[in-house]
Order: sequence, then C-alpha cells, then structure tokens
Amino acid sequence: MQPSSTGASAAISDALAQPAVLRADDRHRPGQRSFRRANLALFAAGIATFVLLYSTQGLLPVLSGDLGLTPGQASWTASAATLGLALGLLPASALSDRYGRTAVMTASTLAAAALALALPFAPDLTTLVVLRALQGAALAGLPATAMAYLAEEVHPSALASAMGLYVAGNSIGGMGGRLLSGWVAAGFGWRWGLAASAALALLAVLAFRLLIPAARHFTPAPVDARALARTVGRHLRNPLLLRLYALGLLFMAVFGAVYNTIGYRLIAAPFHLPESVAASIFVVYLVGTATSAAAGRLAGRLGRRGALYVAIGTTALGLLLSLADSLTFALLGLVLITAGFFAGHATASSAVGRTATEGRAQASALYLIAYYLGNSLGGTIGADAYHATGWPGAATVGLAAMALAAGVTLYATRRAHAGALRTAR
Repeated sequence: MQPSSTGASAAISDALAQPAVLRADDRHRPGQRSFRRANLALFAAGIATFVLLYSTQGLLPVLSGDLGLTPGQASWTASAATLGLALGLLPASALSDRYGRTAVMTASTLAAAALALALPFAPDLTTLVVLRALQGAALAGLPATAMAYLAEEVHPSALASAMGLYVAGNSIGGMGGRLLSGWVAAGFGWRWGLAASAALALLAVLAFRLLIPAARHFTPAPVDARALARTVGRHLRNPLLLRLYALGLLFMAVFGAVYNTIGYRLIAAPFHLPESVAASIFVVYLVGTATSAAAGRLAGRLGRRGALYVAIGTTALGLLLSLADSLTFALLGLVLITAGFFAGHATASSAVGRTATEGRAQASALYLIAYYLGNSLGGTIGADAYHATGWPGAATVGLAAMALAAGVTLYATRRAHAGALRTAR
C-alpha cells in the first residue's frame, strides 16, 4: 500500500453503497477497452505524481555538496513538497466535487509537471523550496480525486483490481522518482537529476491525458464550506479517528527521518559507498508492496491493535539494528524499518474507512494530511538530528516516534479492555 492508497477502502465502500442506477452496465468492466484505458491512465498519473513528489529525496547528499547545505537544510526540498500536498488535499477534493474529477486531475498533474521543468533553474535553496511547496500543493489534486474517479466510473466488481493498479503506479513512481533523480544526479549533478524526473513525469502526464476516458457518472456539487467544516469537525472529535491520524503521522515521521538521511550515512564513514550506489538503496521501498498485502492478513489474525504492535516492534528493531557499523546490519535494519512502516500505515489507513460512518472521503483526507505532515516533520527533524549527532540522532527520532505510537496503541488497548469489562458486568 502506498501513501495515496489511504482512501481505497472508503472509496470502495462508498461505491458499493450507491443506488443501483449508478451501477449501470455502462461502467467500465474488465475486458472493455475503456476499462484498460482508465486503468492505464491512473497508473500513469500515479507514476507522475510520486516521481515528482519524491524527486529530491534521492539527491539530498548531492544538493548538500553542491550548495553547501546541512542535511536539515537540504531536507526542506523534500519536506516542503509533502507539506504543500498535505495543505492542498481538502481544497482539491472540494474543487473536484465542483469541477469534475478529470478536470482537477489534469490541472493538478500538468501544473506540477510545469513547476518541475522550472526546478533545475532554481538559483538558490529558497527558490527551490518555494517551488517544491507549490508543486506539492498542485500534486494534491490527484490523491484527493483519483479514488473518487475510479469509484464512480469503474463497475464495483472490478473496483478492487483498478485500485490495485493505481496503487502500483504510486509505488513505482515513488521508487522510480528517487532512483532516477539520484542516479542522474550522481553522474551529472542535481539539476540534471531534477530535469530527468521532470521529463519522465511529463511523459506520464501526457499518457494520462490521452488515455483517461471522459467521466460519465460525475454530478457537479456546489462547494459547501460550512458542511465541509462540520464534517471535518466531527471527525476531529472522534477519539478513534484521532488515534489513527496520530499513528499515520508517527509512522511517516520515522519514514521521513530515515529516508531523508540514509543517503548521507551510506556515503560517509564507515561505508563510503559511491553516491550512485547509495541512491540505489530506495529499491528497498519494494518491501512495502509485500508488507502491505501481508498486513491485512496479520490484522485478521491478531486484530488491528495486534498488527500495530507487530509493526511498531518491527520498525523499532530495524532502527536498533541500523545503529551497528555494519553494512549488512544497516541494510537489514532498513528492510525492517520499511516493512514495519508499511504494515503500520496499511493497518491504520484501512481502519479509517471502516471507522468513519459518514464523510469517508474527508476522513481519509484528514489521515493523508496527518500522514504527509508526519513526513515533513520527521524528515526535517531527523535530518537536523543527523547533522548534530550522526545516524544515532536520526534513529533516536524514529525510536521516539515509535515509543509514542506504542503509547497511543496501548491507550487504545486499555480502553477496549475497560469497555469489555463494563459490558461483561
């Protein structure tokens, strides 16, 4: 499961709850050309979005070397984009209700790609960070809208497979953006690394625009700011949803802290890996694909809180192993951190759709906001800690986040046990 897959369960539930007239035979089904086009279009859009969102994370050490930046300063090029995306999610979802899913997705990806073309010409860090924040805000239109498009336009019997392909595009884009920019930057500098990411994203955006079928089941709705505020307020007063949002933020804080600094650690003593090899570490990201699928089975066996304890323990063990000055242990630790993160994220995010009985789209959007805020906070704080004390500092940030996540989960467990005792009496 990828970051933007959070609303999948909510979108599927909403689609299955629609009146029969909205599930007519003209929805896209497997075997139809329109179904293949819709799937490929959203796959391409997912690639474009996450190539751009994470394009600077793979070249942070190169940015530091070329511009004389500390890890904390360089990390703002990654954190600004996820912060912009977090702030843009609710407005983008409201705009899609008013102006249409395809219109918002098209405008979102084209604007982000246009900003990507300007990034290689940024004269200084401030300009680069501002452009990245604007790019993140522009990118918000896709994760805020794509799930709703699929839920409206794809027949419910094929919705799960369509969602899966979209999430796969996110995963490939997230990994590909990091790898491509990192490899190119290692050989030709960070400006060329960003240019390569922009070129790949632009091709994916064009493919999306050429392939996406016109929406046939979208009904425009006026933007009701008061109703939106009431729905958001109800979600923010729901203790269970608040705990799930906190868990998303804390797990992503670990992920941001680790992946914003791992490149610095691998090129420094005692490893001294070449920058191109250090950039390849993002292949470990693929661990998340298998872990996300396994998380559902784990939650079915141990329950949601049991799965969260396993995810927290796995992540913490990985952080502890990574402290050893051994490349084998460092890589094994990174694998465990990645596996634990994706298991925790998959468990928490899927629970959001089941917990929210109304306003599921807004509930999932709030989770994504917390999630990406966690990435921005963890990435920046972790990079500053790395600059101050080396890898132990970044690992300590991650361990502190997992300690808080364990506290949140333990509190939920005690409340559940207390409730069970009261019921038994």
